[in-house]
Amino acid sequence: MRFLITATVTMLTIALATTAQAFCGFYVAKADTSLFNRASQVVLVRDDNRTVITMANDFQGDVKDFAVVVPVPTFIQREQINVADRALIEHLDAYTAPRLVEYHDPDPCIRYDMRMSKSMNDAARPSATQELDAAGRSTGVTIEASYTVGEYDILILSAEESSGLIRWLGENNYRIPEGADSVIASYLKQDMRFFVAKVNLSEQTKLGYSYLRPLQVAYESNRFMLPIRLGTLNAKDKQELYVYALTRTGRVETTNYRTVKLPSNNEVPEFVQAGFADFYRAMFEKQTIKENGRGVFLEYAWDMSWCDPCAADPLSADELRRLGVFWTNDPSQGRIAPGPAQNVFVTRLHLRYDRDHFPEDLMFQETGDRQNFQGRYVIRHPWTGATSCDTTQYRAAVRERQDREAQTLASLTGWSIEDIRQKIPYLDGTAPQAENDPWWKRLWR
Repeated sequence: MRFLITATVTMLTIALATTAQAFCGFYVAKADTSLFNRASQVVLVRDDNRTVITMANDFQGDVKDFAVVVPVPTFIQREQINVADRALIEHLDAYTAPRLVEYHDPDPCIRYDMRMSKSMNDAARPSATQELDAAGRSTGVTIEASYTVGEYDILILSAEESSGLIRWLGENNYRIPEGADSVIASYLKQDMRFFVAKVNLSEQTKLGYSYLRPLQVAYESNRFMLPIRLGTLNAKDKQELYVYALTRTGRVETTNYRTVKLPSNNEVPEFVQAGFADFYRAMFEKQTIKENGRGVFLEYAWDMSWCDPCAADPLSADELRRLGVFWTNDPSQGRIAPGPAQNVFVTRLHLRYDRDHFPEDLMFQETGDRQNFQGRYVIRHPWTGATSCDTTQYRAAVRERQDREAQTLASLTGWSIEDIRQKIPYLDGTAPQAENDPWWKRLWR
């Protein structure tokens, strides 16, 4: 049995406008989670001490081998567990993904005034539970509750000591990774319980799903955290984790790791449009190295009621309610507003983690910062149409701009400046001479 954790819970396998102004432009590509392998996604809805977590796993393989074990800070009742539609997370991913936008230079021979406008626009206990109870008591493990929710059979466990819990999990066909004892012991010292889910194959067949839907858990706790350490124990490589935090106060950041804004508003060469995925992966890799593998990167922070430019429409009030945003469904209002969501701020964080660089669970805090931010990259197409004036100055300015874009791209990605220059269609047909090239190298080219 594979032992998985999706993030809360990381899934353990057992001259542009400033950020405060409208960006405008046309969105042409986005860097969603599909760009990275082994990517787990977690939605954290947080207000005061109330939390709703939605966990989307990246499990590959036969669903009968799937299990998830999640440390939770309190006892969980049946009504606190739900199974969600994965389209909700896909929509949230698309809405918050870093994006590429494009502009086209106007005819340099036409004088005009630029005007910018912005439109804001319950189930019975499984029959095997009694046997598990008896086996658990002998190892100091207590099955506090058992539920069937959708296609999942769920147990809520507590334990006296980590060795007993590990023995119980092993005896019940959970493959425990080496090193789990000390991690589980630290959670037990915090009086945490364990949320354990397996796929109920007959329920899944009955429901007609061929994939695993996200699990949701709602609870109250003063600790705003995401346990990730169990997920690093049996991981062969570094893992990608995306955290989407929805609050009504403002941006969310980590308190025990450095939260870093990704480079944004950078102008890059036109050819990046055809290879935006390669550019974004290279840029993210270089930023990760720059932070010594310990950075938590801010990719998006925005008021959910609008976007500029929009890679996807903002989530509706109903979609947000299904993700757990309970304050938009105030019973005193008598209905859910059909229009754009109000007073919901979304933060998208992205990290690449392993046990060496992220030895602690992620601890979060809400801030009052509601300044908009997005990972945004810009391409500018030069004017190539007919002209009716002398364009010498315009062509010289474009050539300088193109070389600045080449240098920016090299700085962001670590790619060779010469390789980049060879891919740019400079207006006069030749790339600038490299600083270290002999003067005669391009004499007759």
